Amino acid sequence: MGVLFPGPHRVAVRPIRLLVPGNIRHSSGGNVYNAHLVAGLQALGAAVDVISVDGGWPDAGADERRRLGTLLGAWESDKAPGNAVVIVDGLVAVGAPDELEFAANTGRETWVLVHMPVPESSGSAALDREVRALRAATGVVCSSASAASVLTTRGLRQAQVVLPGVEPAPQAAGSTPPHLAVVAALLPNKDQVLTVEALARIKDLEWTASFVGSDHADPDYAREVQAAITANGLQERVRLEGELTGRDLEAEWARTDLTLLVSRIEAFGMAVTESLAHGIPVLVREGTGAVEALGIAGIRADDGGPRLPGAALPLPAGASESPGRLAEVLRRWLTDEQTRESWRAAALKARTRLPDWSSTAQEMLALLSGAGQQEPAETEGPGQD
Repeated sequence: MGVLFPGPHRVAVRPIRLLVPGNIRHSSGGNVYNAHLVAGLQALGAAVDVISVDGGWPDAGADERRRLGTLLGAWESDKAPGNAVVIVDGLVAVGAPDELEFAANTGRETWVLVHMPVPESSGSAALDREVRALRAATGVVCSSASAASVLTTRGLRQAQVVLPGVEPAPQAAGSTPPHLAVVAALLPNKDQVLTVEALARIKDLEWTASFVGSDHADPDYAREVQAAITANGLQERVRLEGELTGRDLEAEWARTDLTLLVSRIEAFGMAVTESLAHGIPVLVREGTGAVEALGIAGIRADDGGPRLPGAALPLPAGASESPGRLAEVLRRWLTDEQTRESWRAAALKARTRLPDWSSTAQEMLALLSGAGQQEPAETEGPGQD
């Protein structure tokens, strides 16, 4: 039995099955998006079944891929109406192109939700698997326009975009001395070591900093970050808080004056909009999807006028950088009261421009019902170009 999507076009939607990777246990952007999407769909009356799929995705073994195929209905021939619409997290889908192709051949409706395209550095075989999996899907939904752009440049005919929302949040009070926060799991791509080395160059100024994110996602890199903090004598000023939730996370936001997200690759960066929801300006790396996150709040990079909060740092994506440029920007923000005030004012204004999670759920449900789909993604079998 379907549900009716409220709005000018009331259309029936079958039950939804969301398949998520069981090997990502920290609070990743994809996991947060998935959880809010499910809550939003259920609030609209949709029946959603969330299934955690075991496996080392995207590099799962044969038995794990076979189980995924079963969940997709790839081995069944029953095309009767009423079967669930399946959404597969992209991290899972790109590891199982055969299973998605079989599911397509049996007439199953299978969508892929892409949070982060396969990195170019993964090699041609991984990129080919991604293309096959996405072409086999009924439709592809990306959680950012930057991700969709990457996929279309790789030959996907069409990818829909459903942006993440953000929850309303209290305005941060900040701290004295100013407090900086990096809200991201400790991972090489997030480049926390670069931030530590930049902070080491401004030790003559007053500030404190926190790294808020899982130290279990990559224990080796977490130890590298801790070693950099120790080597630079920052133990008394920089804290590794680990992953925070609920009141503890809100307390961290409340005392923060500036956040940084200088990831080498970033599809969107939900920490950016979460920061802006608290009225906290953000610094991001140029050339990443985090710039898009700023853009939806009306914040653009410096075009010669007053520098706005979150103006993208001119650090090329994907490269190892000197921490000097980041240190210069932080020094200016710390020492120039006018800069701090203008960044803060623009961040506070941005709070009124942020999308909410209910909009995310409504847009997704419209796509699944067919109301928002203009043209299906390509469906091709193995070996086709």
